[in-house]
Amino acid sequence: MASNGRPLITLENVTKIFYTDEVETHALSGIHLEIREGEYVSMAGPSGCGKSTLLSIIGLLDTPTDGTYVLNSKPVQSLDFADRARIRNQEIGFIFQSFNLIGDLTVYENVELPLTYRKMGAAERKERVHGALEKVGMSHRMRHYPSQLSGGQQQRVAVARALAGKPSILLADEPTGNLDSRNGEAVMELLQQLHREGATICMVTHDERFARHAERTIHLFDGKVVEESVSVA
Repeated sequence: MASNGRPLITLENVTKIFYTDEVETHALSGIHLEIREGEYVSMAGPSGCGKSTLLSIIGLLDTPTDGTYVLNSKPVQSLDFADRARIRNQEIGFIFQSFNLIGDLTVYENVELPLTYRKMGAAERKERVHGALEKVGMSHRMRHYPSQLSGGQQQRVAVARALAGKPSILLADEPTGNLDSRNGEAVMELLQQLHREGATICMVTHDERFARHAERTIHLFDGKVVEESVSVA
């Protein structure tokens, strides 16, 4: 059943055009989207349909060419680089397909790193890191390095890193893309558990099995939302 929480993200008529060699590529055209607090939304569609571009805009990694974006009741589409970076660090947790862990930092240090940019005290950082690693079942590996972990374990650490900041929303870009089916299912179960505990999640996936884990699926095609479906699971 869909969340009745307040609107956390609202996109109105969002367009993204890429210009290269006098060619206009319309990656997104007139996107209207609302994600409410506590919702679990997936975005599905074929390669090149605009899913990752839309997730980048939601995550303030990119800016729309036109349209409005309201995050937590604040318009954010026209913020400068520094303000976008600050809000990303405080409001948004990212989970990437390629894990994006830093190889010469331990598991603990990887999870702690984003918190160091917040002028957060050492005691609070330690509490956040321990709590996040415990939640994903990786406390026993906190002194290990990424190269000493399996792909599934690395993705769990990446989830912990996203959780430690207590973000308003978790953005997951193909979080099972580099995992075998068993580890993929385990990561999806972890995301479901986090959602049951109140997390707001927006996930891009090519895999229809995993898209069905979400409450609502946004189907994109050629940069447009063509359909929305609600999970009956």
